Amino acid sequence: MNSFISKVVKDVKNRQKNISEVTFVLPSQRSCVFLKDELVASSNTAMVLPKIVSIENFIQELADIQLIDSIQLIFEFYSIYKKKMPIENVDSFETFSQWATIALHDFNELDSYLVNTEDFFSNLSDIKKLNEWFEDKKPSELAVNYFQFFENLNLLYNSLYKELKKNKIGYQGLIYREATKNLEYFIQNQTSNHFFFVGFNALNKSEETIFQELLNNNLATVYWDVNQHILNNTNEAGSFLRRFKKEWTYYKSNPFLWIEETDVLNKNIEIIGVPKNNTQIKYVGELLAGFNKFNETALVLADENLLPITLNSLPNNVENINITMGYPLKDIPIASLFDKIFKLHINQQKLTNNNNQRFYYKDVLALLNDPFLNQLNGEILQKLIAKIKFENSIFLSVQNLKDFLTTTEIENFQIVLSLFKFSGEIEGIIQQCLTLINKLRGFVIGVEKEYLFRFFGIFQQLDTLNAKYNHIKNLKTLSLFYKQLLQNEKLSFKGEPLKGLQLMGMLETRVLDFETVIITSVNEGVLPGGKNDFSFIPYDVKRYFGLPTYQEKDAIFSYHFQRLLQRASNVYLLYNTEMDGYGSGEKSRFLTKLEIENSTINKKVISPIVQKNESEVVQVNKTPEVLERLQEIFTAGISPSAIANYIYNPIKFYEQKVLKIKDDNDVEETVAVNTMGTVIHGVLEALYTPFINKPLTEDVIKQMKLKINDLLVVNFEEHYKKGNIKTGKNNLIFEVCKTNIERFLNQEEALLKQGKQLKIIALEKELEITLKVEGIDFPIKIKGIVDRIDELDGVTRIIDYKTGKVEAKDLKINDFSVLSVDYKFTKALQVLIYSYLFIENPSNGDPKLLEAGIISFKNLNNGFLKLNFSEKGRGQENLISKEHLDLFMVELQQIFIEIMNPNTPFKQNENLPF
Repeated sequence: MNSFISKVVKDVKNRQKNISEVTFVLPSQRSCVFLKDELVASSNTAMVLPKIVSIENFIQELADIQLIDSIQLIFEFYSIYKKKMPIENVDSFETFSQWATIALHDFNELDSYLVNTEDFFSNLSDIKKLNEWFEDKKPSELAVNYFQFFENLNLLYNSLYKELKKNKIGYQGLIYREATKNLEYFIQNQTSNHFFFVGFNALNKSEETIFQELLNNNLATVYWDVNQHILNNTNEAGSFLRRFKKEWTYYKSNPFLWIEETDVLNKNIEIIGVPKNNTQIKYVGELLAGFNKFNETALVLADENLLPITLNSLPNNVENINITMGYPLKDIPIASLFDKIFKLHINQQKLTNNNNQRFYYKDVLALLNDPFLNQLNGEILQKLIAKIKFENSIFLSVQNLKDFLTTTEIENFQIVLSLFKFSGEIEGIIQQCLTLINKLRGFVIGVEKEYLFRFFGIFQQLDTLNAKYNHIKNLKTLSLFYKQLLQNEKLSFKGEPLKGLQLMGMLETRVLDFETVIITSVNEGVLPGGKNDFSFIPYDVKRYFGLPTYQEKDAIFSYHFQRLLQRASNVYLLYNTEMDGYGSGEKSRFLTKLEIENSTINKKVISPIVQKNESEVVQVNKTPEVLERLQEIFTAGISPSAIANYIYNPIKFYEQKVLKIKDDNDVEETVAVNTMGTVIHGVLEALYTPFINKPLTEDVIKQMKLKINDLLVVNFEEHYKKGNIKTGKNNLIFEVCKTNIERFLNQEEALLKQGKQLKIIALEKELEITLKVEGIDFPIKIKGIVDRIDELDGVTRIIDYKTGKVEAKDLKINDFSVLSVDYKFTKALQVLIYSYLFIENPSNGDPKLLEAGIISFKNLNNGFLKLNFSEKGRGQENLISKEHLDLFMVELQQIFIEIMNPNTPFKQNENLPF
């Protein structure tokens, strides 16, 4: 391919006898590398290479000023700000840093475009204009502050400019302005050197001035990369070059190099619509997988945020890759480690006082679960996590953490333990972060070491800058500044720049040409970028003073887009077909323009192949080992709740009973439903135990009510470890428990007022029975604990307390076969088991009348909900007979036979209610 750079090199060699005496200036460092390679490749003999520099480096040489680092610039700017502003108006550093970056961006544009700043700021902030603006009305405080802000910006701009210039450092715009001031001296001192400016398009005012002066003094030649199609008056991509060609004095008598007759239509161009960003990148991976060579291939990410996804989606045949973009630090795994550390201490300062330093458990668990720290002390950290969850520790001190560990473990835990003891000084905190990075270095390999090195550099820089400027006064400021750094800073990749696939952003394609070009995210708002102006300066003011607006920026990217396509043979343009919630983000107008101009373009919309997963029902065959374990379970005793669990989901039964897998503990910040149930059970047991086998009276119930509050406190302390029930949701739950128990006792009292006789027979009664089941060659033990057995007017009642909601329909059984298949009736199954255990236990006597049921604390208005065997819709048949129990036991034994059947696997319930 006859690239633009190769044409430039050929032309320069024809013009210059000694090419080593010239200077090439290009838009980027990347293009400098490609030009150097072309010079070497085009030379048959050894040669001294000419000077090749990027425009930024050239301007720095011209201005004799070094570019200041963006972080240092913020610190320097804040120093000026504090000196110039009245102390009562000075923002904190964290507040300042949030608007200062925008102000510095505006300063940069003002200087790059050589705007007369005195005129600019006076026009923008003239307080006298308030009278005209608001006519006879007094301006609001907000309006006054707005204009005052711009007056202050003028003062801050001038002060910062002078200070930086004095120290021979500056931001890019300042360097451009100073370079323009030095231009006359520079030209006078040039003798034989000639400058070749290659591949530029949009120029700021300073660059325009420098280019024109050097051209007019015959010290420079400018090679523009443009074709007649781009220069067409209706094409926004050529707006800058058309103006240069028309207005620059030099081109009134000299040729405009070059206007090429490039065939922009005869190409293989595919426009591909793809839903979602992830699918775009996956499709790119499929495209690349079909390529044989990549040296003339560029993958251009219009949205550079897709870099992490792209790196994980490249096919195996891409052996060499050159990445011109930086990897965002915010996406690097270790970034979250320091964020967690800062959050731990910031929340500790908010939630507790200095005399009682305790950490919030969520922050502690987040830190202890960090993968980098687990490379240091993984076993100890996981033990701590388990202890914190078991103890239900919501707030923890350093001593609490130590109490969970042995002396040896504490010694090995010092590195992590030190993270809970932050220094009171910012310098000390930064040093602790540096120390942690040094410790981690010995435990990581590969790219993770590069991550650590980059973060070590960041904290070192922060340490140096804060030692010099002392602007970061507290941890909150450090944390906010750290997050801002992560948003803006990137990790650079190193590789062979001329070998393999070129992965780059749009601006990095300047001057370069490729045989095959793939561009992703060609959508409005991305390419072009749209109206997202990062500026304090209003649009009209920008237009008046010749500053670039979104229109100029759109024209810039239109040029880069069309220029990149002009020499490529194969072009793949991908766009996201999914618009955002506001209807924006549609296909870029660049693509629409291409489609109108070229009818041969191949257009298609694709979607990922959705694999139809025939979700296999999970099932586990009953091996001899499983059957042996089941025999152990049945011999030791199986509970009604375990049987209910089997009906709900056999796989869950297998996991919990056969494999002995327990649910993971979680810290219970808000009282859980099961804890609430345990507490209510405990209080009721404590209230009624003194009156077992004694008739209850109204006075007894009244005495019970007086004890509710104290018993609730005792039970919460026992079952809700280290939890706070005095405030927030937990206090509400405490009151709900209290209300439920009071309502229940009121119902008991109402029964007694009606003259009914109520006697407690047993509480939390343990019952068990061993029975033989036909087809099973060992006895099965059933055991359970009945919440309450009482006698009401001669009827014995088996009662199960439920804190959840139960309705009468859940206890209506007229067909016992449903008990083994429908989870809805497992509550009835449980109380039937309790009834059978009670009847078959000789020590309980032979009750003549027996009922069983549930008291639901979420349905207390309906009182005691009884088992109902009536076949009629609204009929009531509540007494449990021997016939009922015999029918029930037939179904229960069938459940046991099914569980022990080696030919019936444990099978996932496909219709789980929850």
